Amino acid sequence: MTIKKRRISVAMASTAAVLLLTAACSSGSSEGGGAGAVTDINADNPACATDAATAVPALEPDSIVGEGPNGEPAASPDDVAISDEDAQKIKEGNFKVALVFQFAGDWPNGQTRGLTDEFNKYGVEIISNTEANFKVDKQIANIQNAIQLRPDGIVSIPVDDVATAPAYKKVGEAGIKLVFMDNAAKGLTAPDDYQSVISADSQGNGQIAAAKLACYIPENGTIGIIDFGITFFVTNQRTKGVKDWFAENRPDVKIKEAAFTDPNQAGDVAANFLTANPDVQGVFAVWDGPAAGVIAALRAQGRDIPVTTIDLGDQAATDIATGEYLKGIGAQRPYDQGVAEARAMMLSLIGKEVPAWIGVPSLAVIQSNLTEAYDAAWKKELPPAVAKACEDAAPDCK
Repeated sequence: MTIKKRRISVAMASTAAVLLLTAACSSGSSEGGGAGAVTDINADNPACATDAATAVPALEPDSIVGEGPNGEPAASPDDVAISDEDAQKIKEGNFKVALVFQFAGDWPNGQTRGLTDEFNKYGVEIISNTEANFKVDKQIANIQNAIQLRPDGIVSIPVDDVATAPAYKKVGEAGIKLVFMDNAAKGLTAPDDYQSVISADSQGNGQIAAAKLACYIPENGTIGIIDFGITFFVTNQRTKGVKDWFAENRPDVKIKEAAFTDPNQAGDVAANFLTANPDVQGVFAVWDGPAAGVIAALRAQGRDIPVTTIDLGDQAATDIATGEYLKGIGAQRPYDQGVAEARAMMLSLIGKEVPAWIGVPSLAVIQSNLTEAYDAAWKKELPPAVAKACEDAAPDCK
């Protein structure tokens, strides 16, 4: 397996990070050979090692594979550190901000905790926090309503980066600072229309998921990708990371795809796809919610093939703990991302220019580092139900 540096490789941060994914690369048979004993085939893939403790020192957790939505190189969250002088100015500003999310769930909750904790340190008030259930019209209305509240800043993630762009354009026109989570609206530029985009290294997370999935795929095997069928920078980058990794490291593997536009229908899309493609021997789902739908479809069909995904929600954490279907995750760090977003916003509010794109490093998750990874992602302990699932699952779950 080739391991190169920086974004032209599809292996550095992710496959290095994927070394943490080692213990979940178990053997066993599956329908179509999906989870058969393929360790020998993939012996040169670090993600398939069996000794996680040995592999961990090779990690490069600060590596960033991807670029920003306009091709920007990654800046570090450290680049928006707040000095004592900055802190004083922020506190004197008595600033107010609004949050506009795309949906309600684990990820927005983690972001909100990071944003809230950081804003509270400096006396910045969150005056509104809305979500749109992935509905464009609802989010446009939420943006317009947030503008009417006259906050000093808005932190938001677009449901659809094209359809919502005119609404986001009005934020800057109203004299309100704008910091994006994960993706900028199309046609908007920094610093004229918005101040910064802060996101996970989506390509890196995609590569983590790809390298882990490859452990289970025999030579000339077939994988499926269950993708988000809407133009969305973050999910596009995840899928690119997966495809690029396989193209460079496992070109023998055939890739088949299906896409959903409504996340609530991802399980149905996956079920139809799996029925139509019995040769699929492993699945990448573009985030953890759709992954749960894939797992439900596999269980209903009596198929035992490996799944990898992005994001470490509580259901995904439970599925990693049991080790039944979900074998590895390239996780975001929502709390840390929220902290970085808050800092970028606060520095903007006191007139400082901040990087156009800030990348938060990827996080590899498997059974053997679940507790540690959950704390890194969410800055809190495993929920009792997940901890119990881990305790009941296997000695490898820690």
